[in-house]
Amino acid sequence: MTKTRRPLAPLPRRSVRAATAVLALTGLLTAAGCSGRTASDPPPAGAVTAVPAALSPSASPSGPSSGPSSGPSSASGSASGSASGSPSASGSSPTAGGTVAALTPDVTARLDSAVQKVLSEASVPGVMVALTTPDGSYLKAFGVSDKVAGTPMVTGLNMRIGSETKTFTVTGLLRLVDQGKAGLDDPVGTYIAGVPGGDTITLRQLADMRSGLFNYSADPDFQQAVVNDPNRVFTPQQLLSYAFDHPADFAPGSAFEYSNTNTVLIGLVVEKLSGQPLDVFLKQQVFDPAGLGRTVFPTDAAFPQPHARGYTDQTPDGSIADATDWNPSWAWAAGAVISDLADMQKWAKVLATGTLLKPATQAERLVTPPTPLPDVGYGLGLFVNHGWVGHNGSLPGYQSAVVYLPSAQATLAVLLNTDISSQGEEPSTLFAKAITEIVSPGNVYSFPPATASSSPSASVT
Repeated sequence: MTKTRRPLAPLPRRSVRAATAVLALTGLLTAAGCSGRTASDPPPAGAVTAVPAALSPSASPSGPSSGPSSGPSSASGSASGSASGSPSASGSSPTAGGTVAALTPDVTARLDSAVQKVLSEASVPGVMVALTTPDGSYLKAFGVSDKVAGTPMVTGLNMRIGSETKTFTVTGLLRLVDQGKAGLDDPVGTYIAGVPGGDTITLRQLADMRSGLFNYSADPDFQQAVVNDPNRVFTPQQLLSYAFDHPADFAPGSAFEYSNTNTVLIGLVVEKLSGQPLDVFLKQQVFDPAGLGRTVFPTDAAFPQPHARGYTDQTPDGSIADATDWNPSWAWAAGAVISDLADMQKWAKVLATGTLLKPATQAERLVTPPTPLPDVGYGLGLFVNHGWVGHNGSLPGYQSAVVYLPSAQATLAVLLNTDISSQGEEPSTLFAKAITEIVSPGNVYSFPPATASSSPSASVT
């Protein structure tokens, strides 16, 4: 693949951390995933970080269709109910037993206090939370959606959701598999030319992050380009050119490494097989069938109204900036989707239960071998985190965590308007952990904080 790179100005020293963070597209995990370690290296301690792969531009030409949550609201509520949850064993099982607390007034008050505490201690501008069980729900917004105007956060706003995008892109591929247009064990080289090792790397290995391909968002030149010009437009081919400049990190299938390169390639495979642009295909084959009326795959930096403003410190000098309108083309199939809380509540269950897929395909999706993270397994475009099935997302200005606890039929969706970490931890993880400590103590969502030894580009959201 031919590269088209422009000369890059030297990156200020303070921007090194910012650059790697910005390229830590949303995602999920692992210093192992972005550190460039080889398969023979031991997994780094505390190796979990999110790679923001869900940066995405604005809505597609068709725009977001009207949906159940067509406008902002500050709705909140609670109801009682209980169900069995699922503790995760090594590799993390989505079916192990556990319980979810009834949403009594006392539990609701404890949730309010816990969310407010994280909001304050992590200096998060605003957050919206949806916790639903068969017997009730907790739906609330806290803080502000615009720090300058002081506008309160409300639950109906559009948000960038980062690596949650991966769940949609991989679902699109699996829909094509169900239609007989591809097989999970087909080599990616069958469909996309120029991929190093493309004759042996399978579509399955791309989807479960075991291809060994270098993560383009860990490339120093790419990091410098994004930090110096957050409005720059990248093509998928340009993104891959950064990755293909590096040797493979390990032999296909021999290790796990979270890499945005994998999902960008899947996006290109989906386009090749469907004959449609990725945004059009996902709307027709994933968003609409799932009833997601306000979820869009943007094709530029546009951001459907109403939306919260997002804040980041991924800047050349480390200062906090408004990243709301930054162009997310650098994340494309790995992180460009925009959605809202209501759609994410729906999607968490659709993703975990496989209602868009054949049962056999969903069963393969839920094979989640262990990762270097304790009690976290990764399957085909989703993880199982201490029993919770789903994904997280992070990109400059925004983070998300959208998960489902199968045995409890419980859904948790957290969307917030910053990606600035607090003492090495992603704020989305802090919120999800605080909430699940109260409602599902046998299934506490958590990722270990990043350590100094971890690659800064391996951030887990």
